[in-house]
Amino acid sequence: MEFDPADPAPAPPHGSSFALSVPLAAALPPGPALLERLEAYARAAQGAFAPNTLRALAADSRIFAAWCRAHGRSVLPAAPQTVADFIDAQAARKSRATVERYRSSIAMLHRAAGLPNPCTDERVRLAVKRMSRAKGRRQKQAEPLNRPSIDRMLAVKTPERLHRRVAEGDREVPLIALRNAALMAVAYDTLLRRSELVSLLIEDLERVEDGSGTILVRRTKTDQEGEGAVKYLAPDTVGHVSAWLEAAGLTSGPLFRPVTKGGRVGAAALGDAEVYRLYREIALAAGVKLARPPSGHSTRVGATQDMFAAGFELLEVMQAGSWKTPAMPARYGERLRAQRGAARKLATLQNRA
Repeated sequence: MEFDPADPAPAPPHGSSFALSVPLAAALPPGPALLERLEAYARAAQGAFAPNTLRALAADSRIFAAWCRAHGRSVLPAAPQTVADFIDAQAARKSRATVERYRSSIAMLHRAAGLPNPCTDERVRLAVKRMSRAKGRRQKQAEPLNRPSIDRMLAVKTPERLHRRVAEGDREVPLIALRNAALMAVAYDTLLRRSELVSLLIEDLERVEDGSGTILVRRTKTDQEGEGAVKYLAPDTVGHVSAWLEAAGLTSGPLFRPVTKGGRVGAAALGDAEVYRLYREIALAAGVKLARPPSGHSTRVGATQDMFAAGFELLEVMQAGSWKTPAMPARYGERLRAQRGAARKLATLQNRA
């Protein structure tokens, strides 16, 4: 399942992997035993989960604890009926994917505390089934940024004169424009999710004699063990990346970093929440007309659709996007397949197309 929330979960406070003690302390029964178990689990699990997983767990736990306090329910252990009622309440105003994530977080919270998992109860399963019937299981797809849109956005942010100024050694080139162009170009070529995009490192970039390049993605959503994957970068993309790195004076560390309005480049990686904000700002500036504002997945969806439109096979697209199963890329390309399917061929034979 692809999940790209509009409002990313806030980072947990410093000092606790799950940041559970503060939001849950007021909701737990007297005695330190449960908190001790949670903290012990957090220490044991250090480094075992992706940062986004931990952020989501912390945020979801706060939401569930607040709801339980407001309704006089126990958080740990939570009764199956409590979880079912919580799902019913959240389903009235949240997306199905978000509520499903809440359920997973509640289950993980109970495992961390060494308590029976209430989410396996039939009442919880029925609450999820009610939500699915009411909302449907089909997720809203991110608005695609196809190649024509990407080209328009790149032309607005990095006209040719900026690249000439970089080549001429001009140190006053707008760094934000160069970074944004490099980020969009890399995102389209690699089909990376936003968290994967901002985790790229300069030292993992390799240039090839023909002007193209490759970059190692050390960990993806479907590769939590860190086996890594190498992604292709087209010559024009390498050009955008080189212009950004040269102007910023960067040789190692995070590839994409924050840049102040005064042109100061940060040392840490750009936050993944910034990616979809940048896409929206640049698309608006470029006059790109979309049904909905773009999200952090928009380049991923757009590149996938462009691959299908060019006639690439599903397995090729799966490899490009590091998908383990065909469900999501097939979903991204379903409208294109419908245009080429049997109904279209029949209409053509009948002189109706």
